[in-house]
Amino acid sequence: MSNKSRVRKHHQPAMSPLLRALTYSRTAHEPVTTAMLLQCYTALDAFRRGHGSRNLHMTLSRHLLVSQELAHLGLGEDLLSDIESAHAAMVRLDSREHESGVWVLDDGDYARVCTALAILDGQLSVASLSEIASAEAKMIEGLMKSVQVQALAEAAH
Repeated sequence: MSNKSRVRKHHQPAMSPLLRALTYSRTAHEPVTTAMLLQCYTALDAFRRGHGSRNLHMTLSRHLLVSQELAHLGLGEDLLSDIESAHAAMVRLDSREHESGVWVLDDGDYARVCTALAILDGQLSVASLSEIASAEAKMIEGLMKSVQVQALAEAAH
């Protein structure tokens, strides 16, 4: 009989039990989603009143991109065109700011962004923190690819 002890390999889950509990806990979920929505509605109000900024624009645009990614994950995929319409409104807002120096949404674009934020609210109410984190990661990955493509295009000129 051998003196060697057998080492048993334990299959460890991808997430610790504590992290898993937090990820799927509604108690942990609410502060995260409430903070996201508060950022969005604060930015929307600032743009409606003509008091927007580049930082608020980036915040709201990123949350709309997260909403798009949540739709691609199957949460509101039938509403994707409304989300994309709101993102186009944010692009127009940026263009207007470059021309006039003012960060203000017109009535139509304000309505488009309101619709998209209502969709985001619905998505966040049913998404797990894991799904939200995945959507944010995909959004960041998409932004990084966009920056790389832009840098390559600029280098070619």
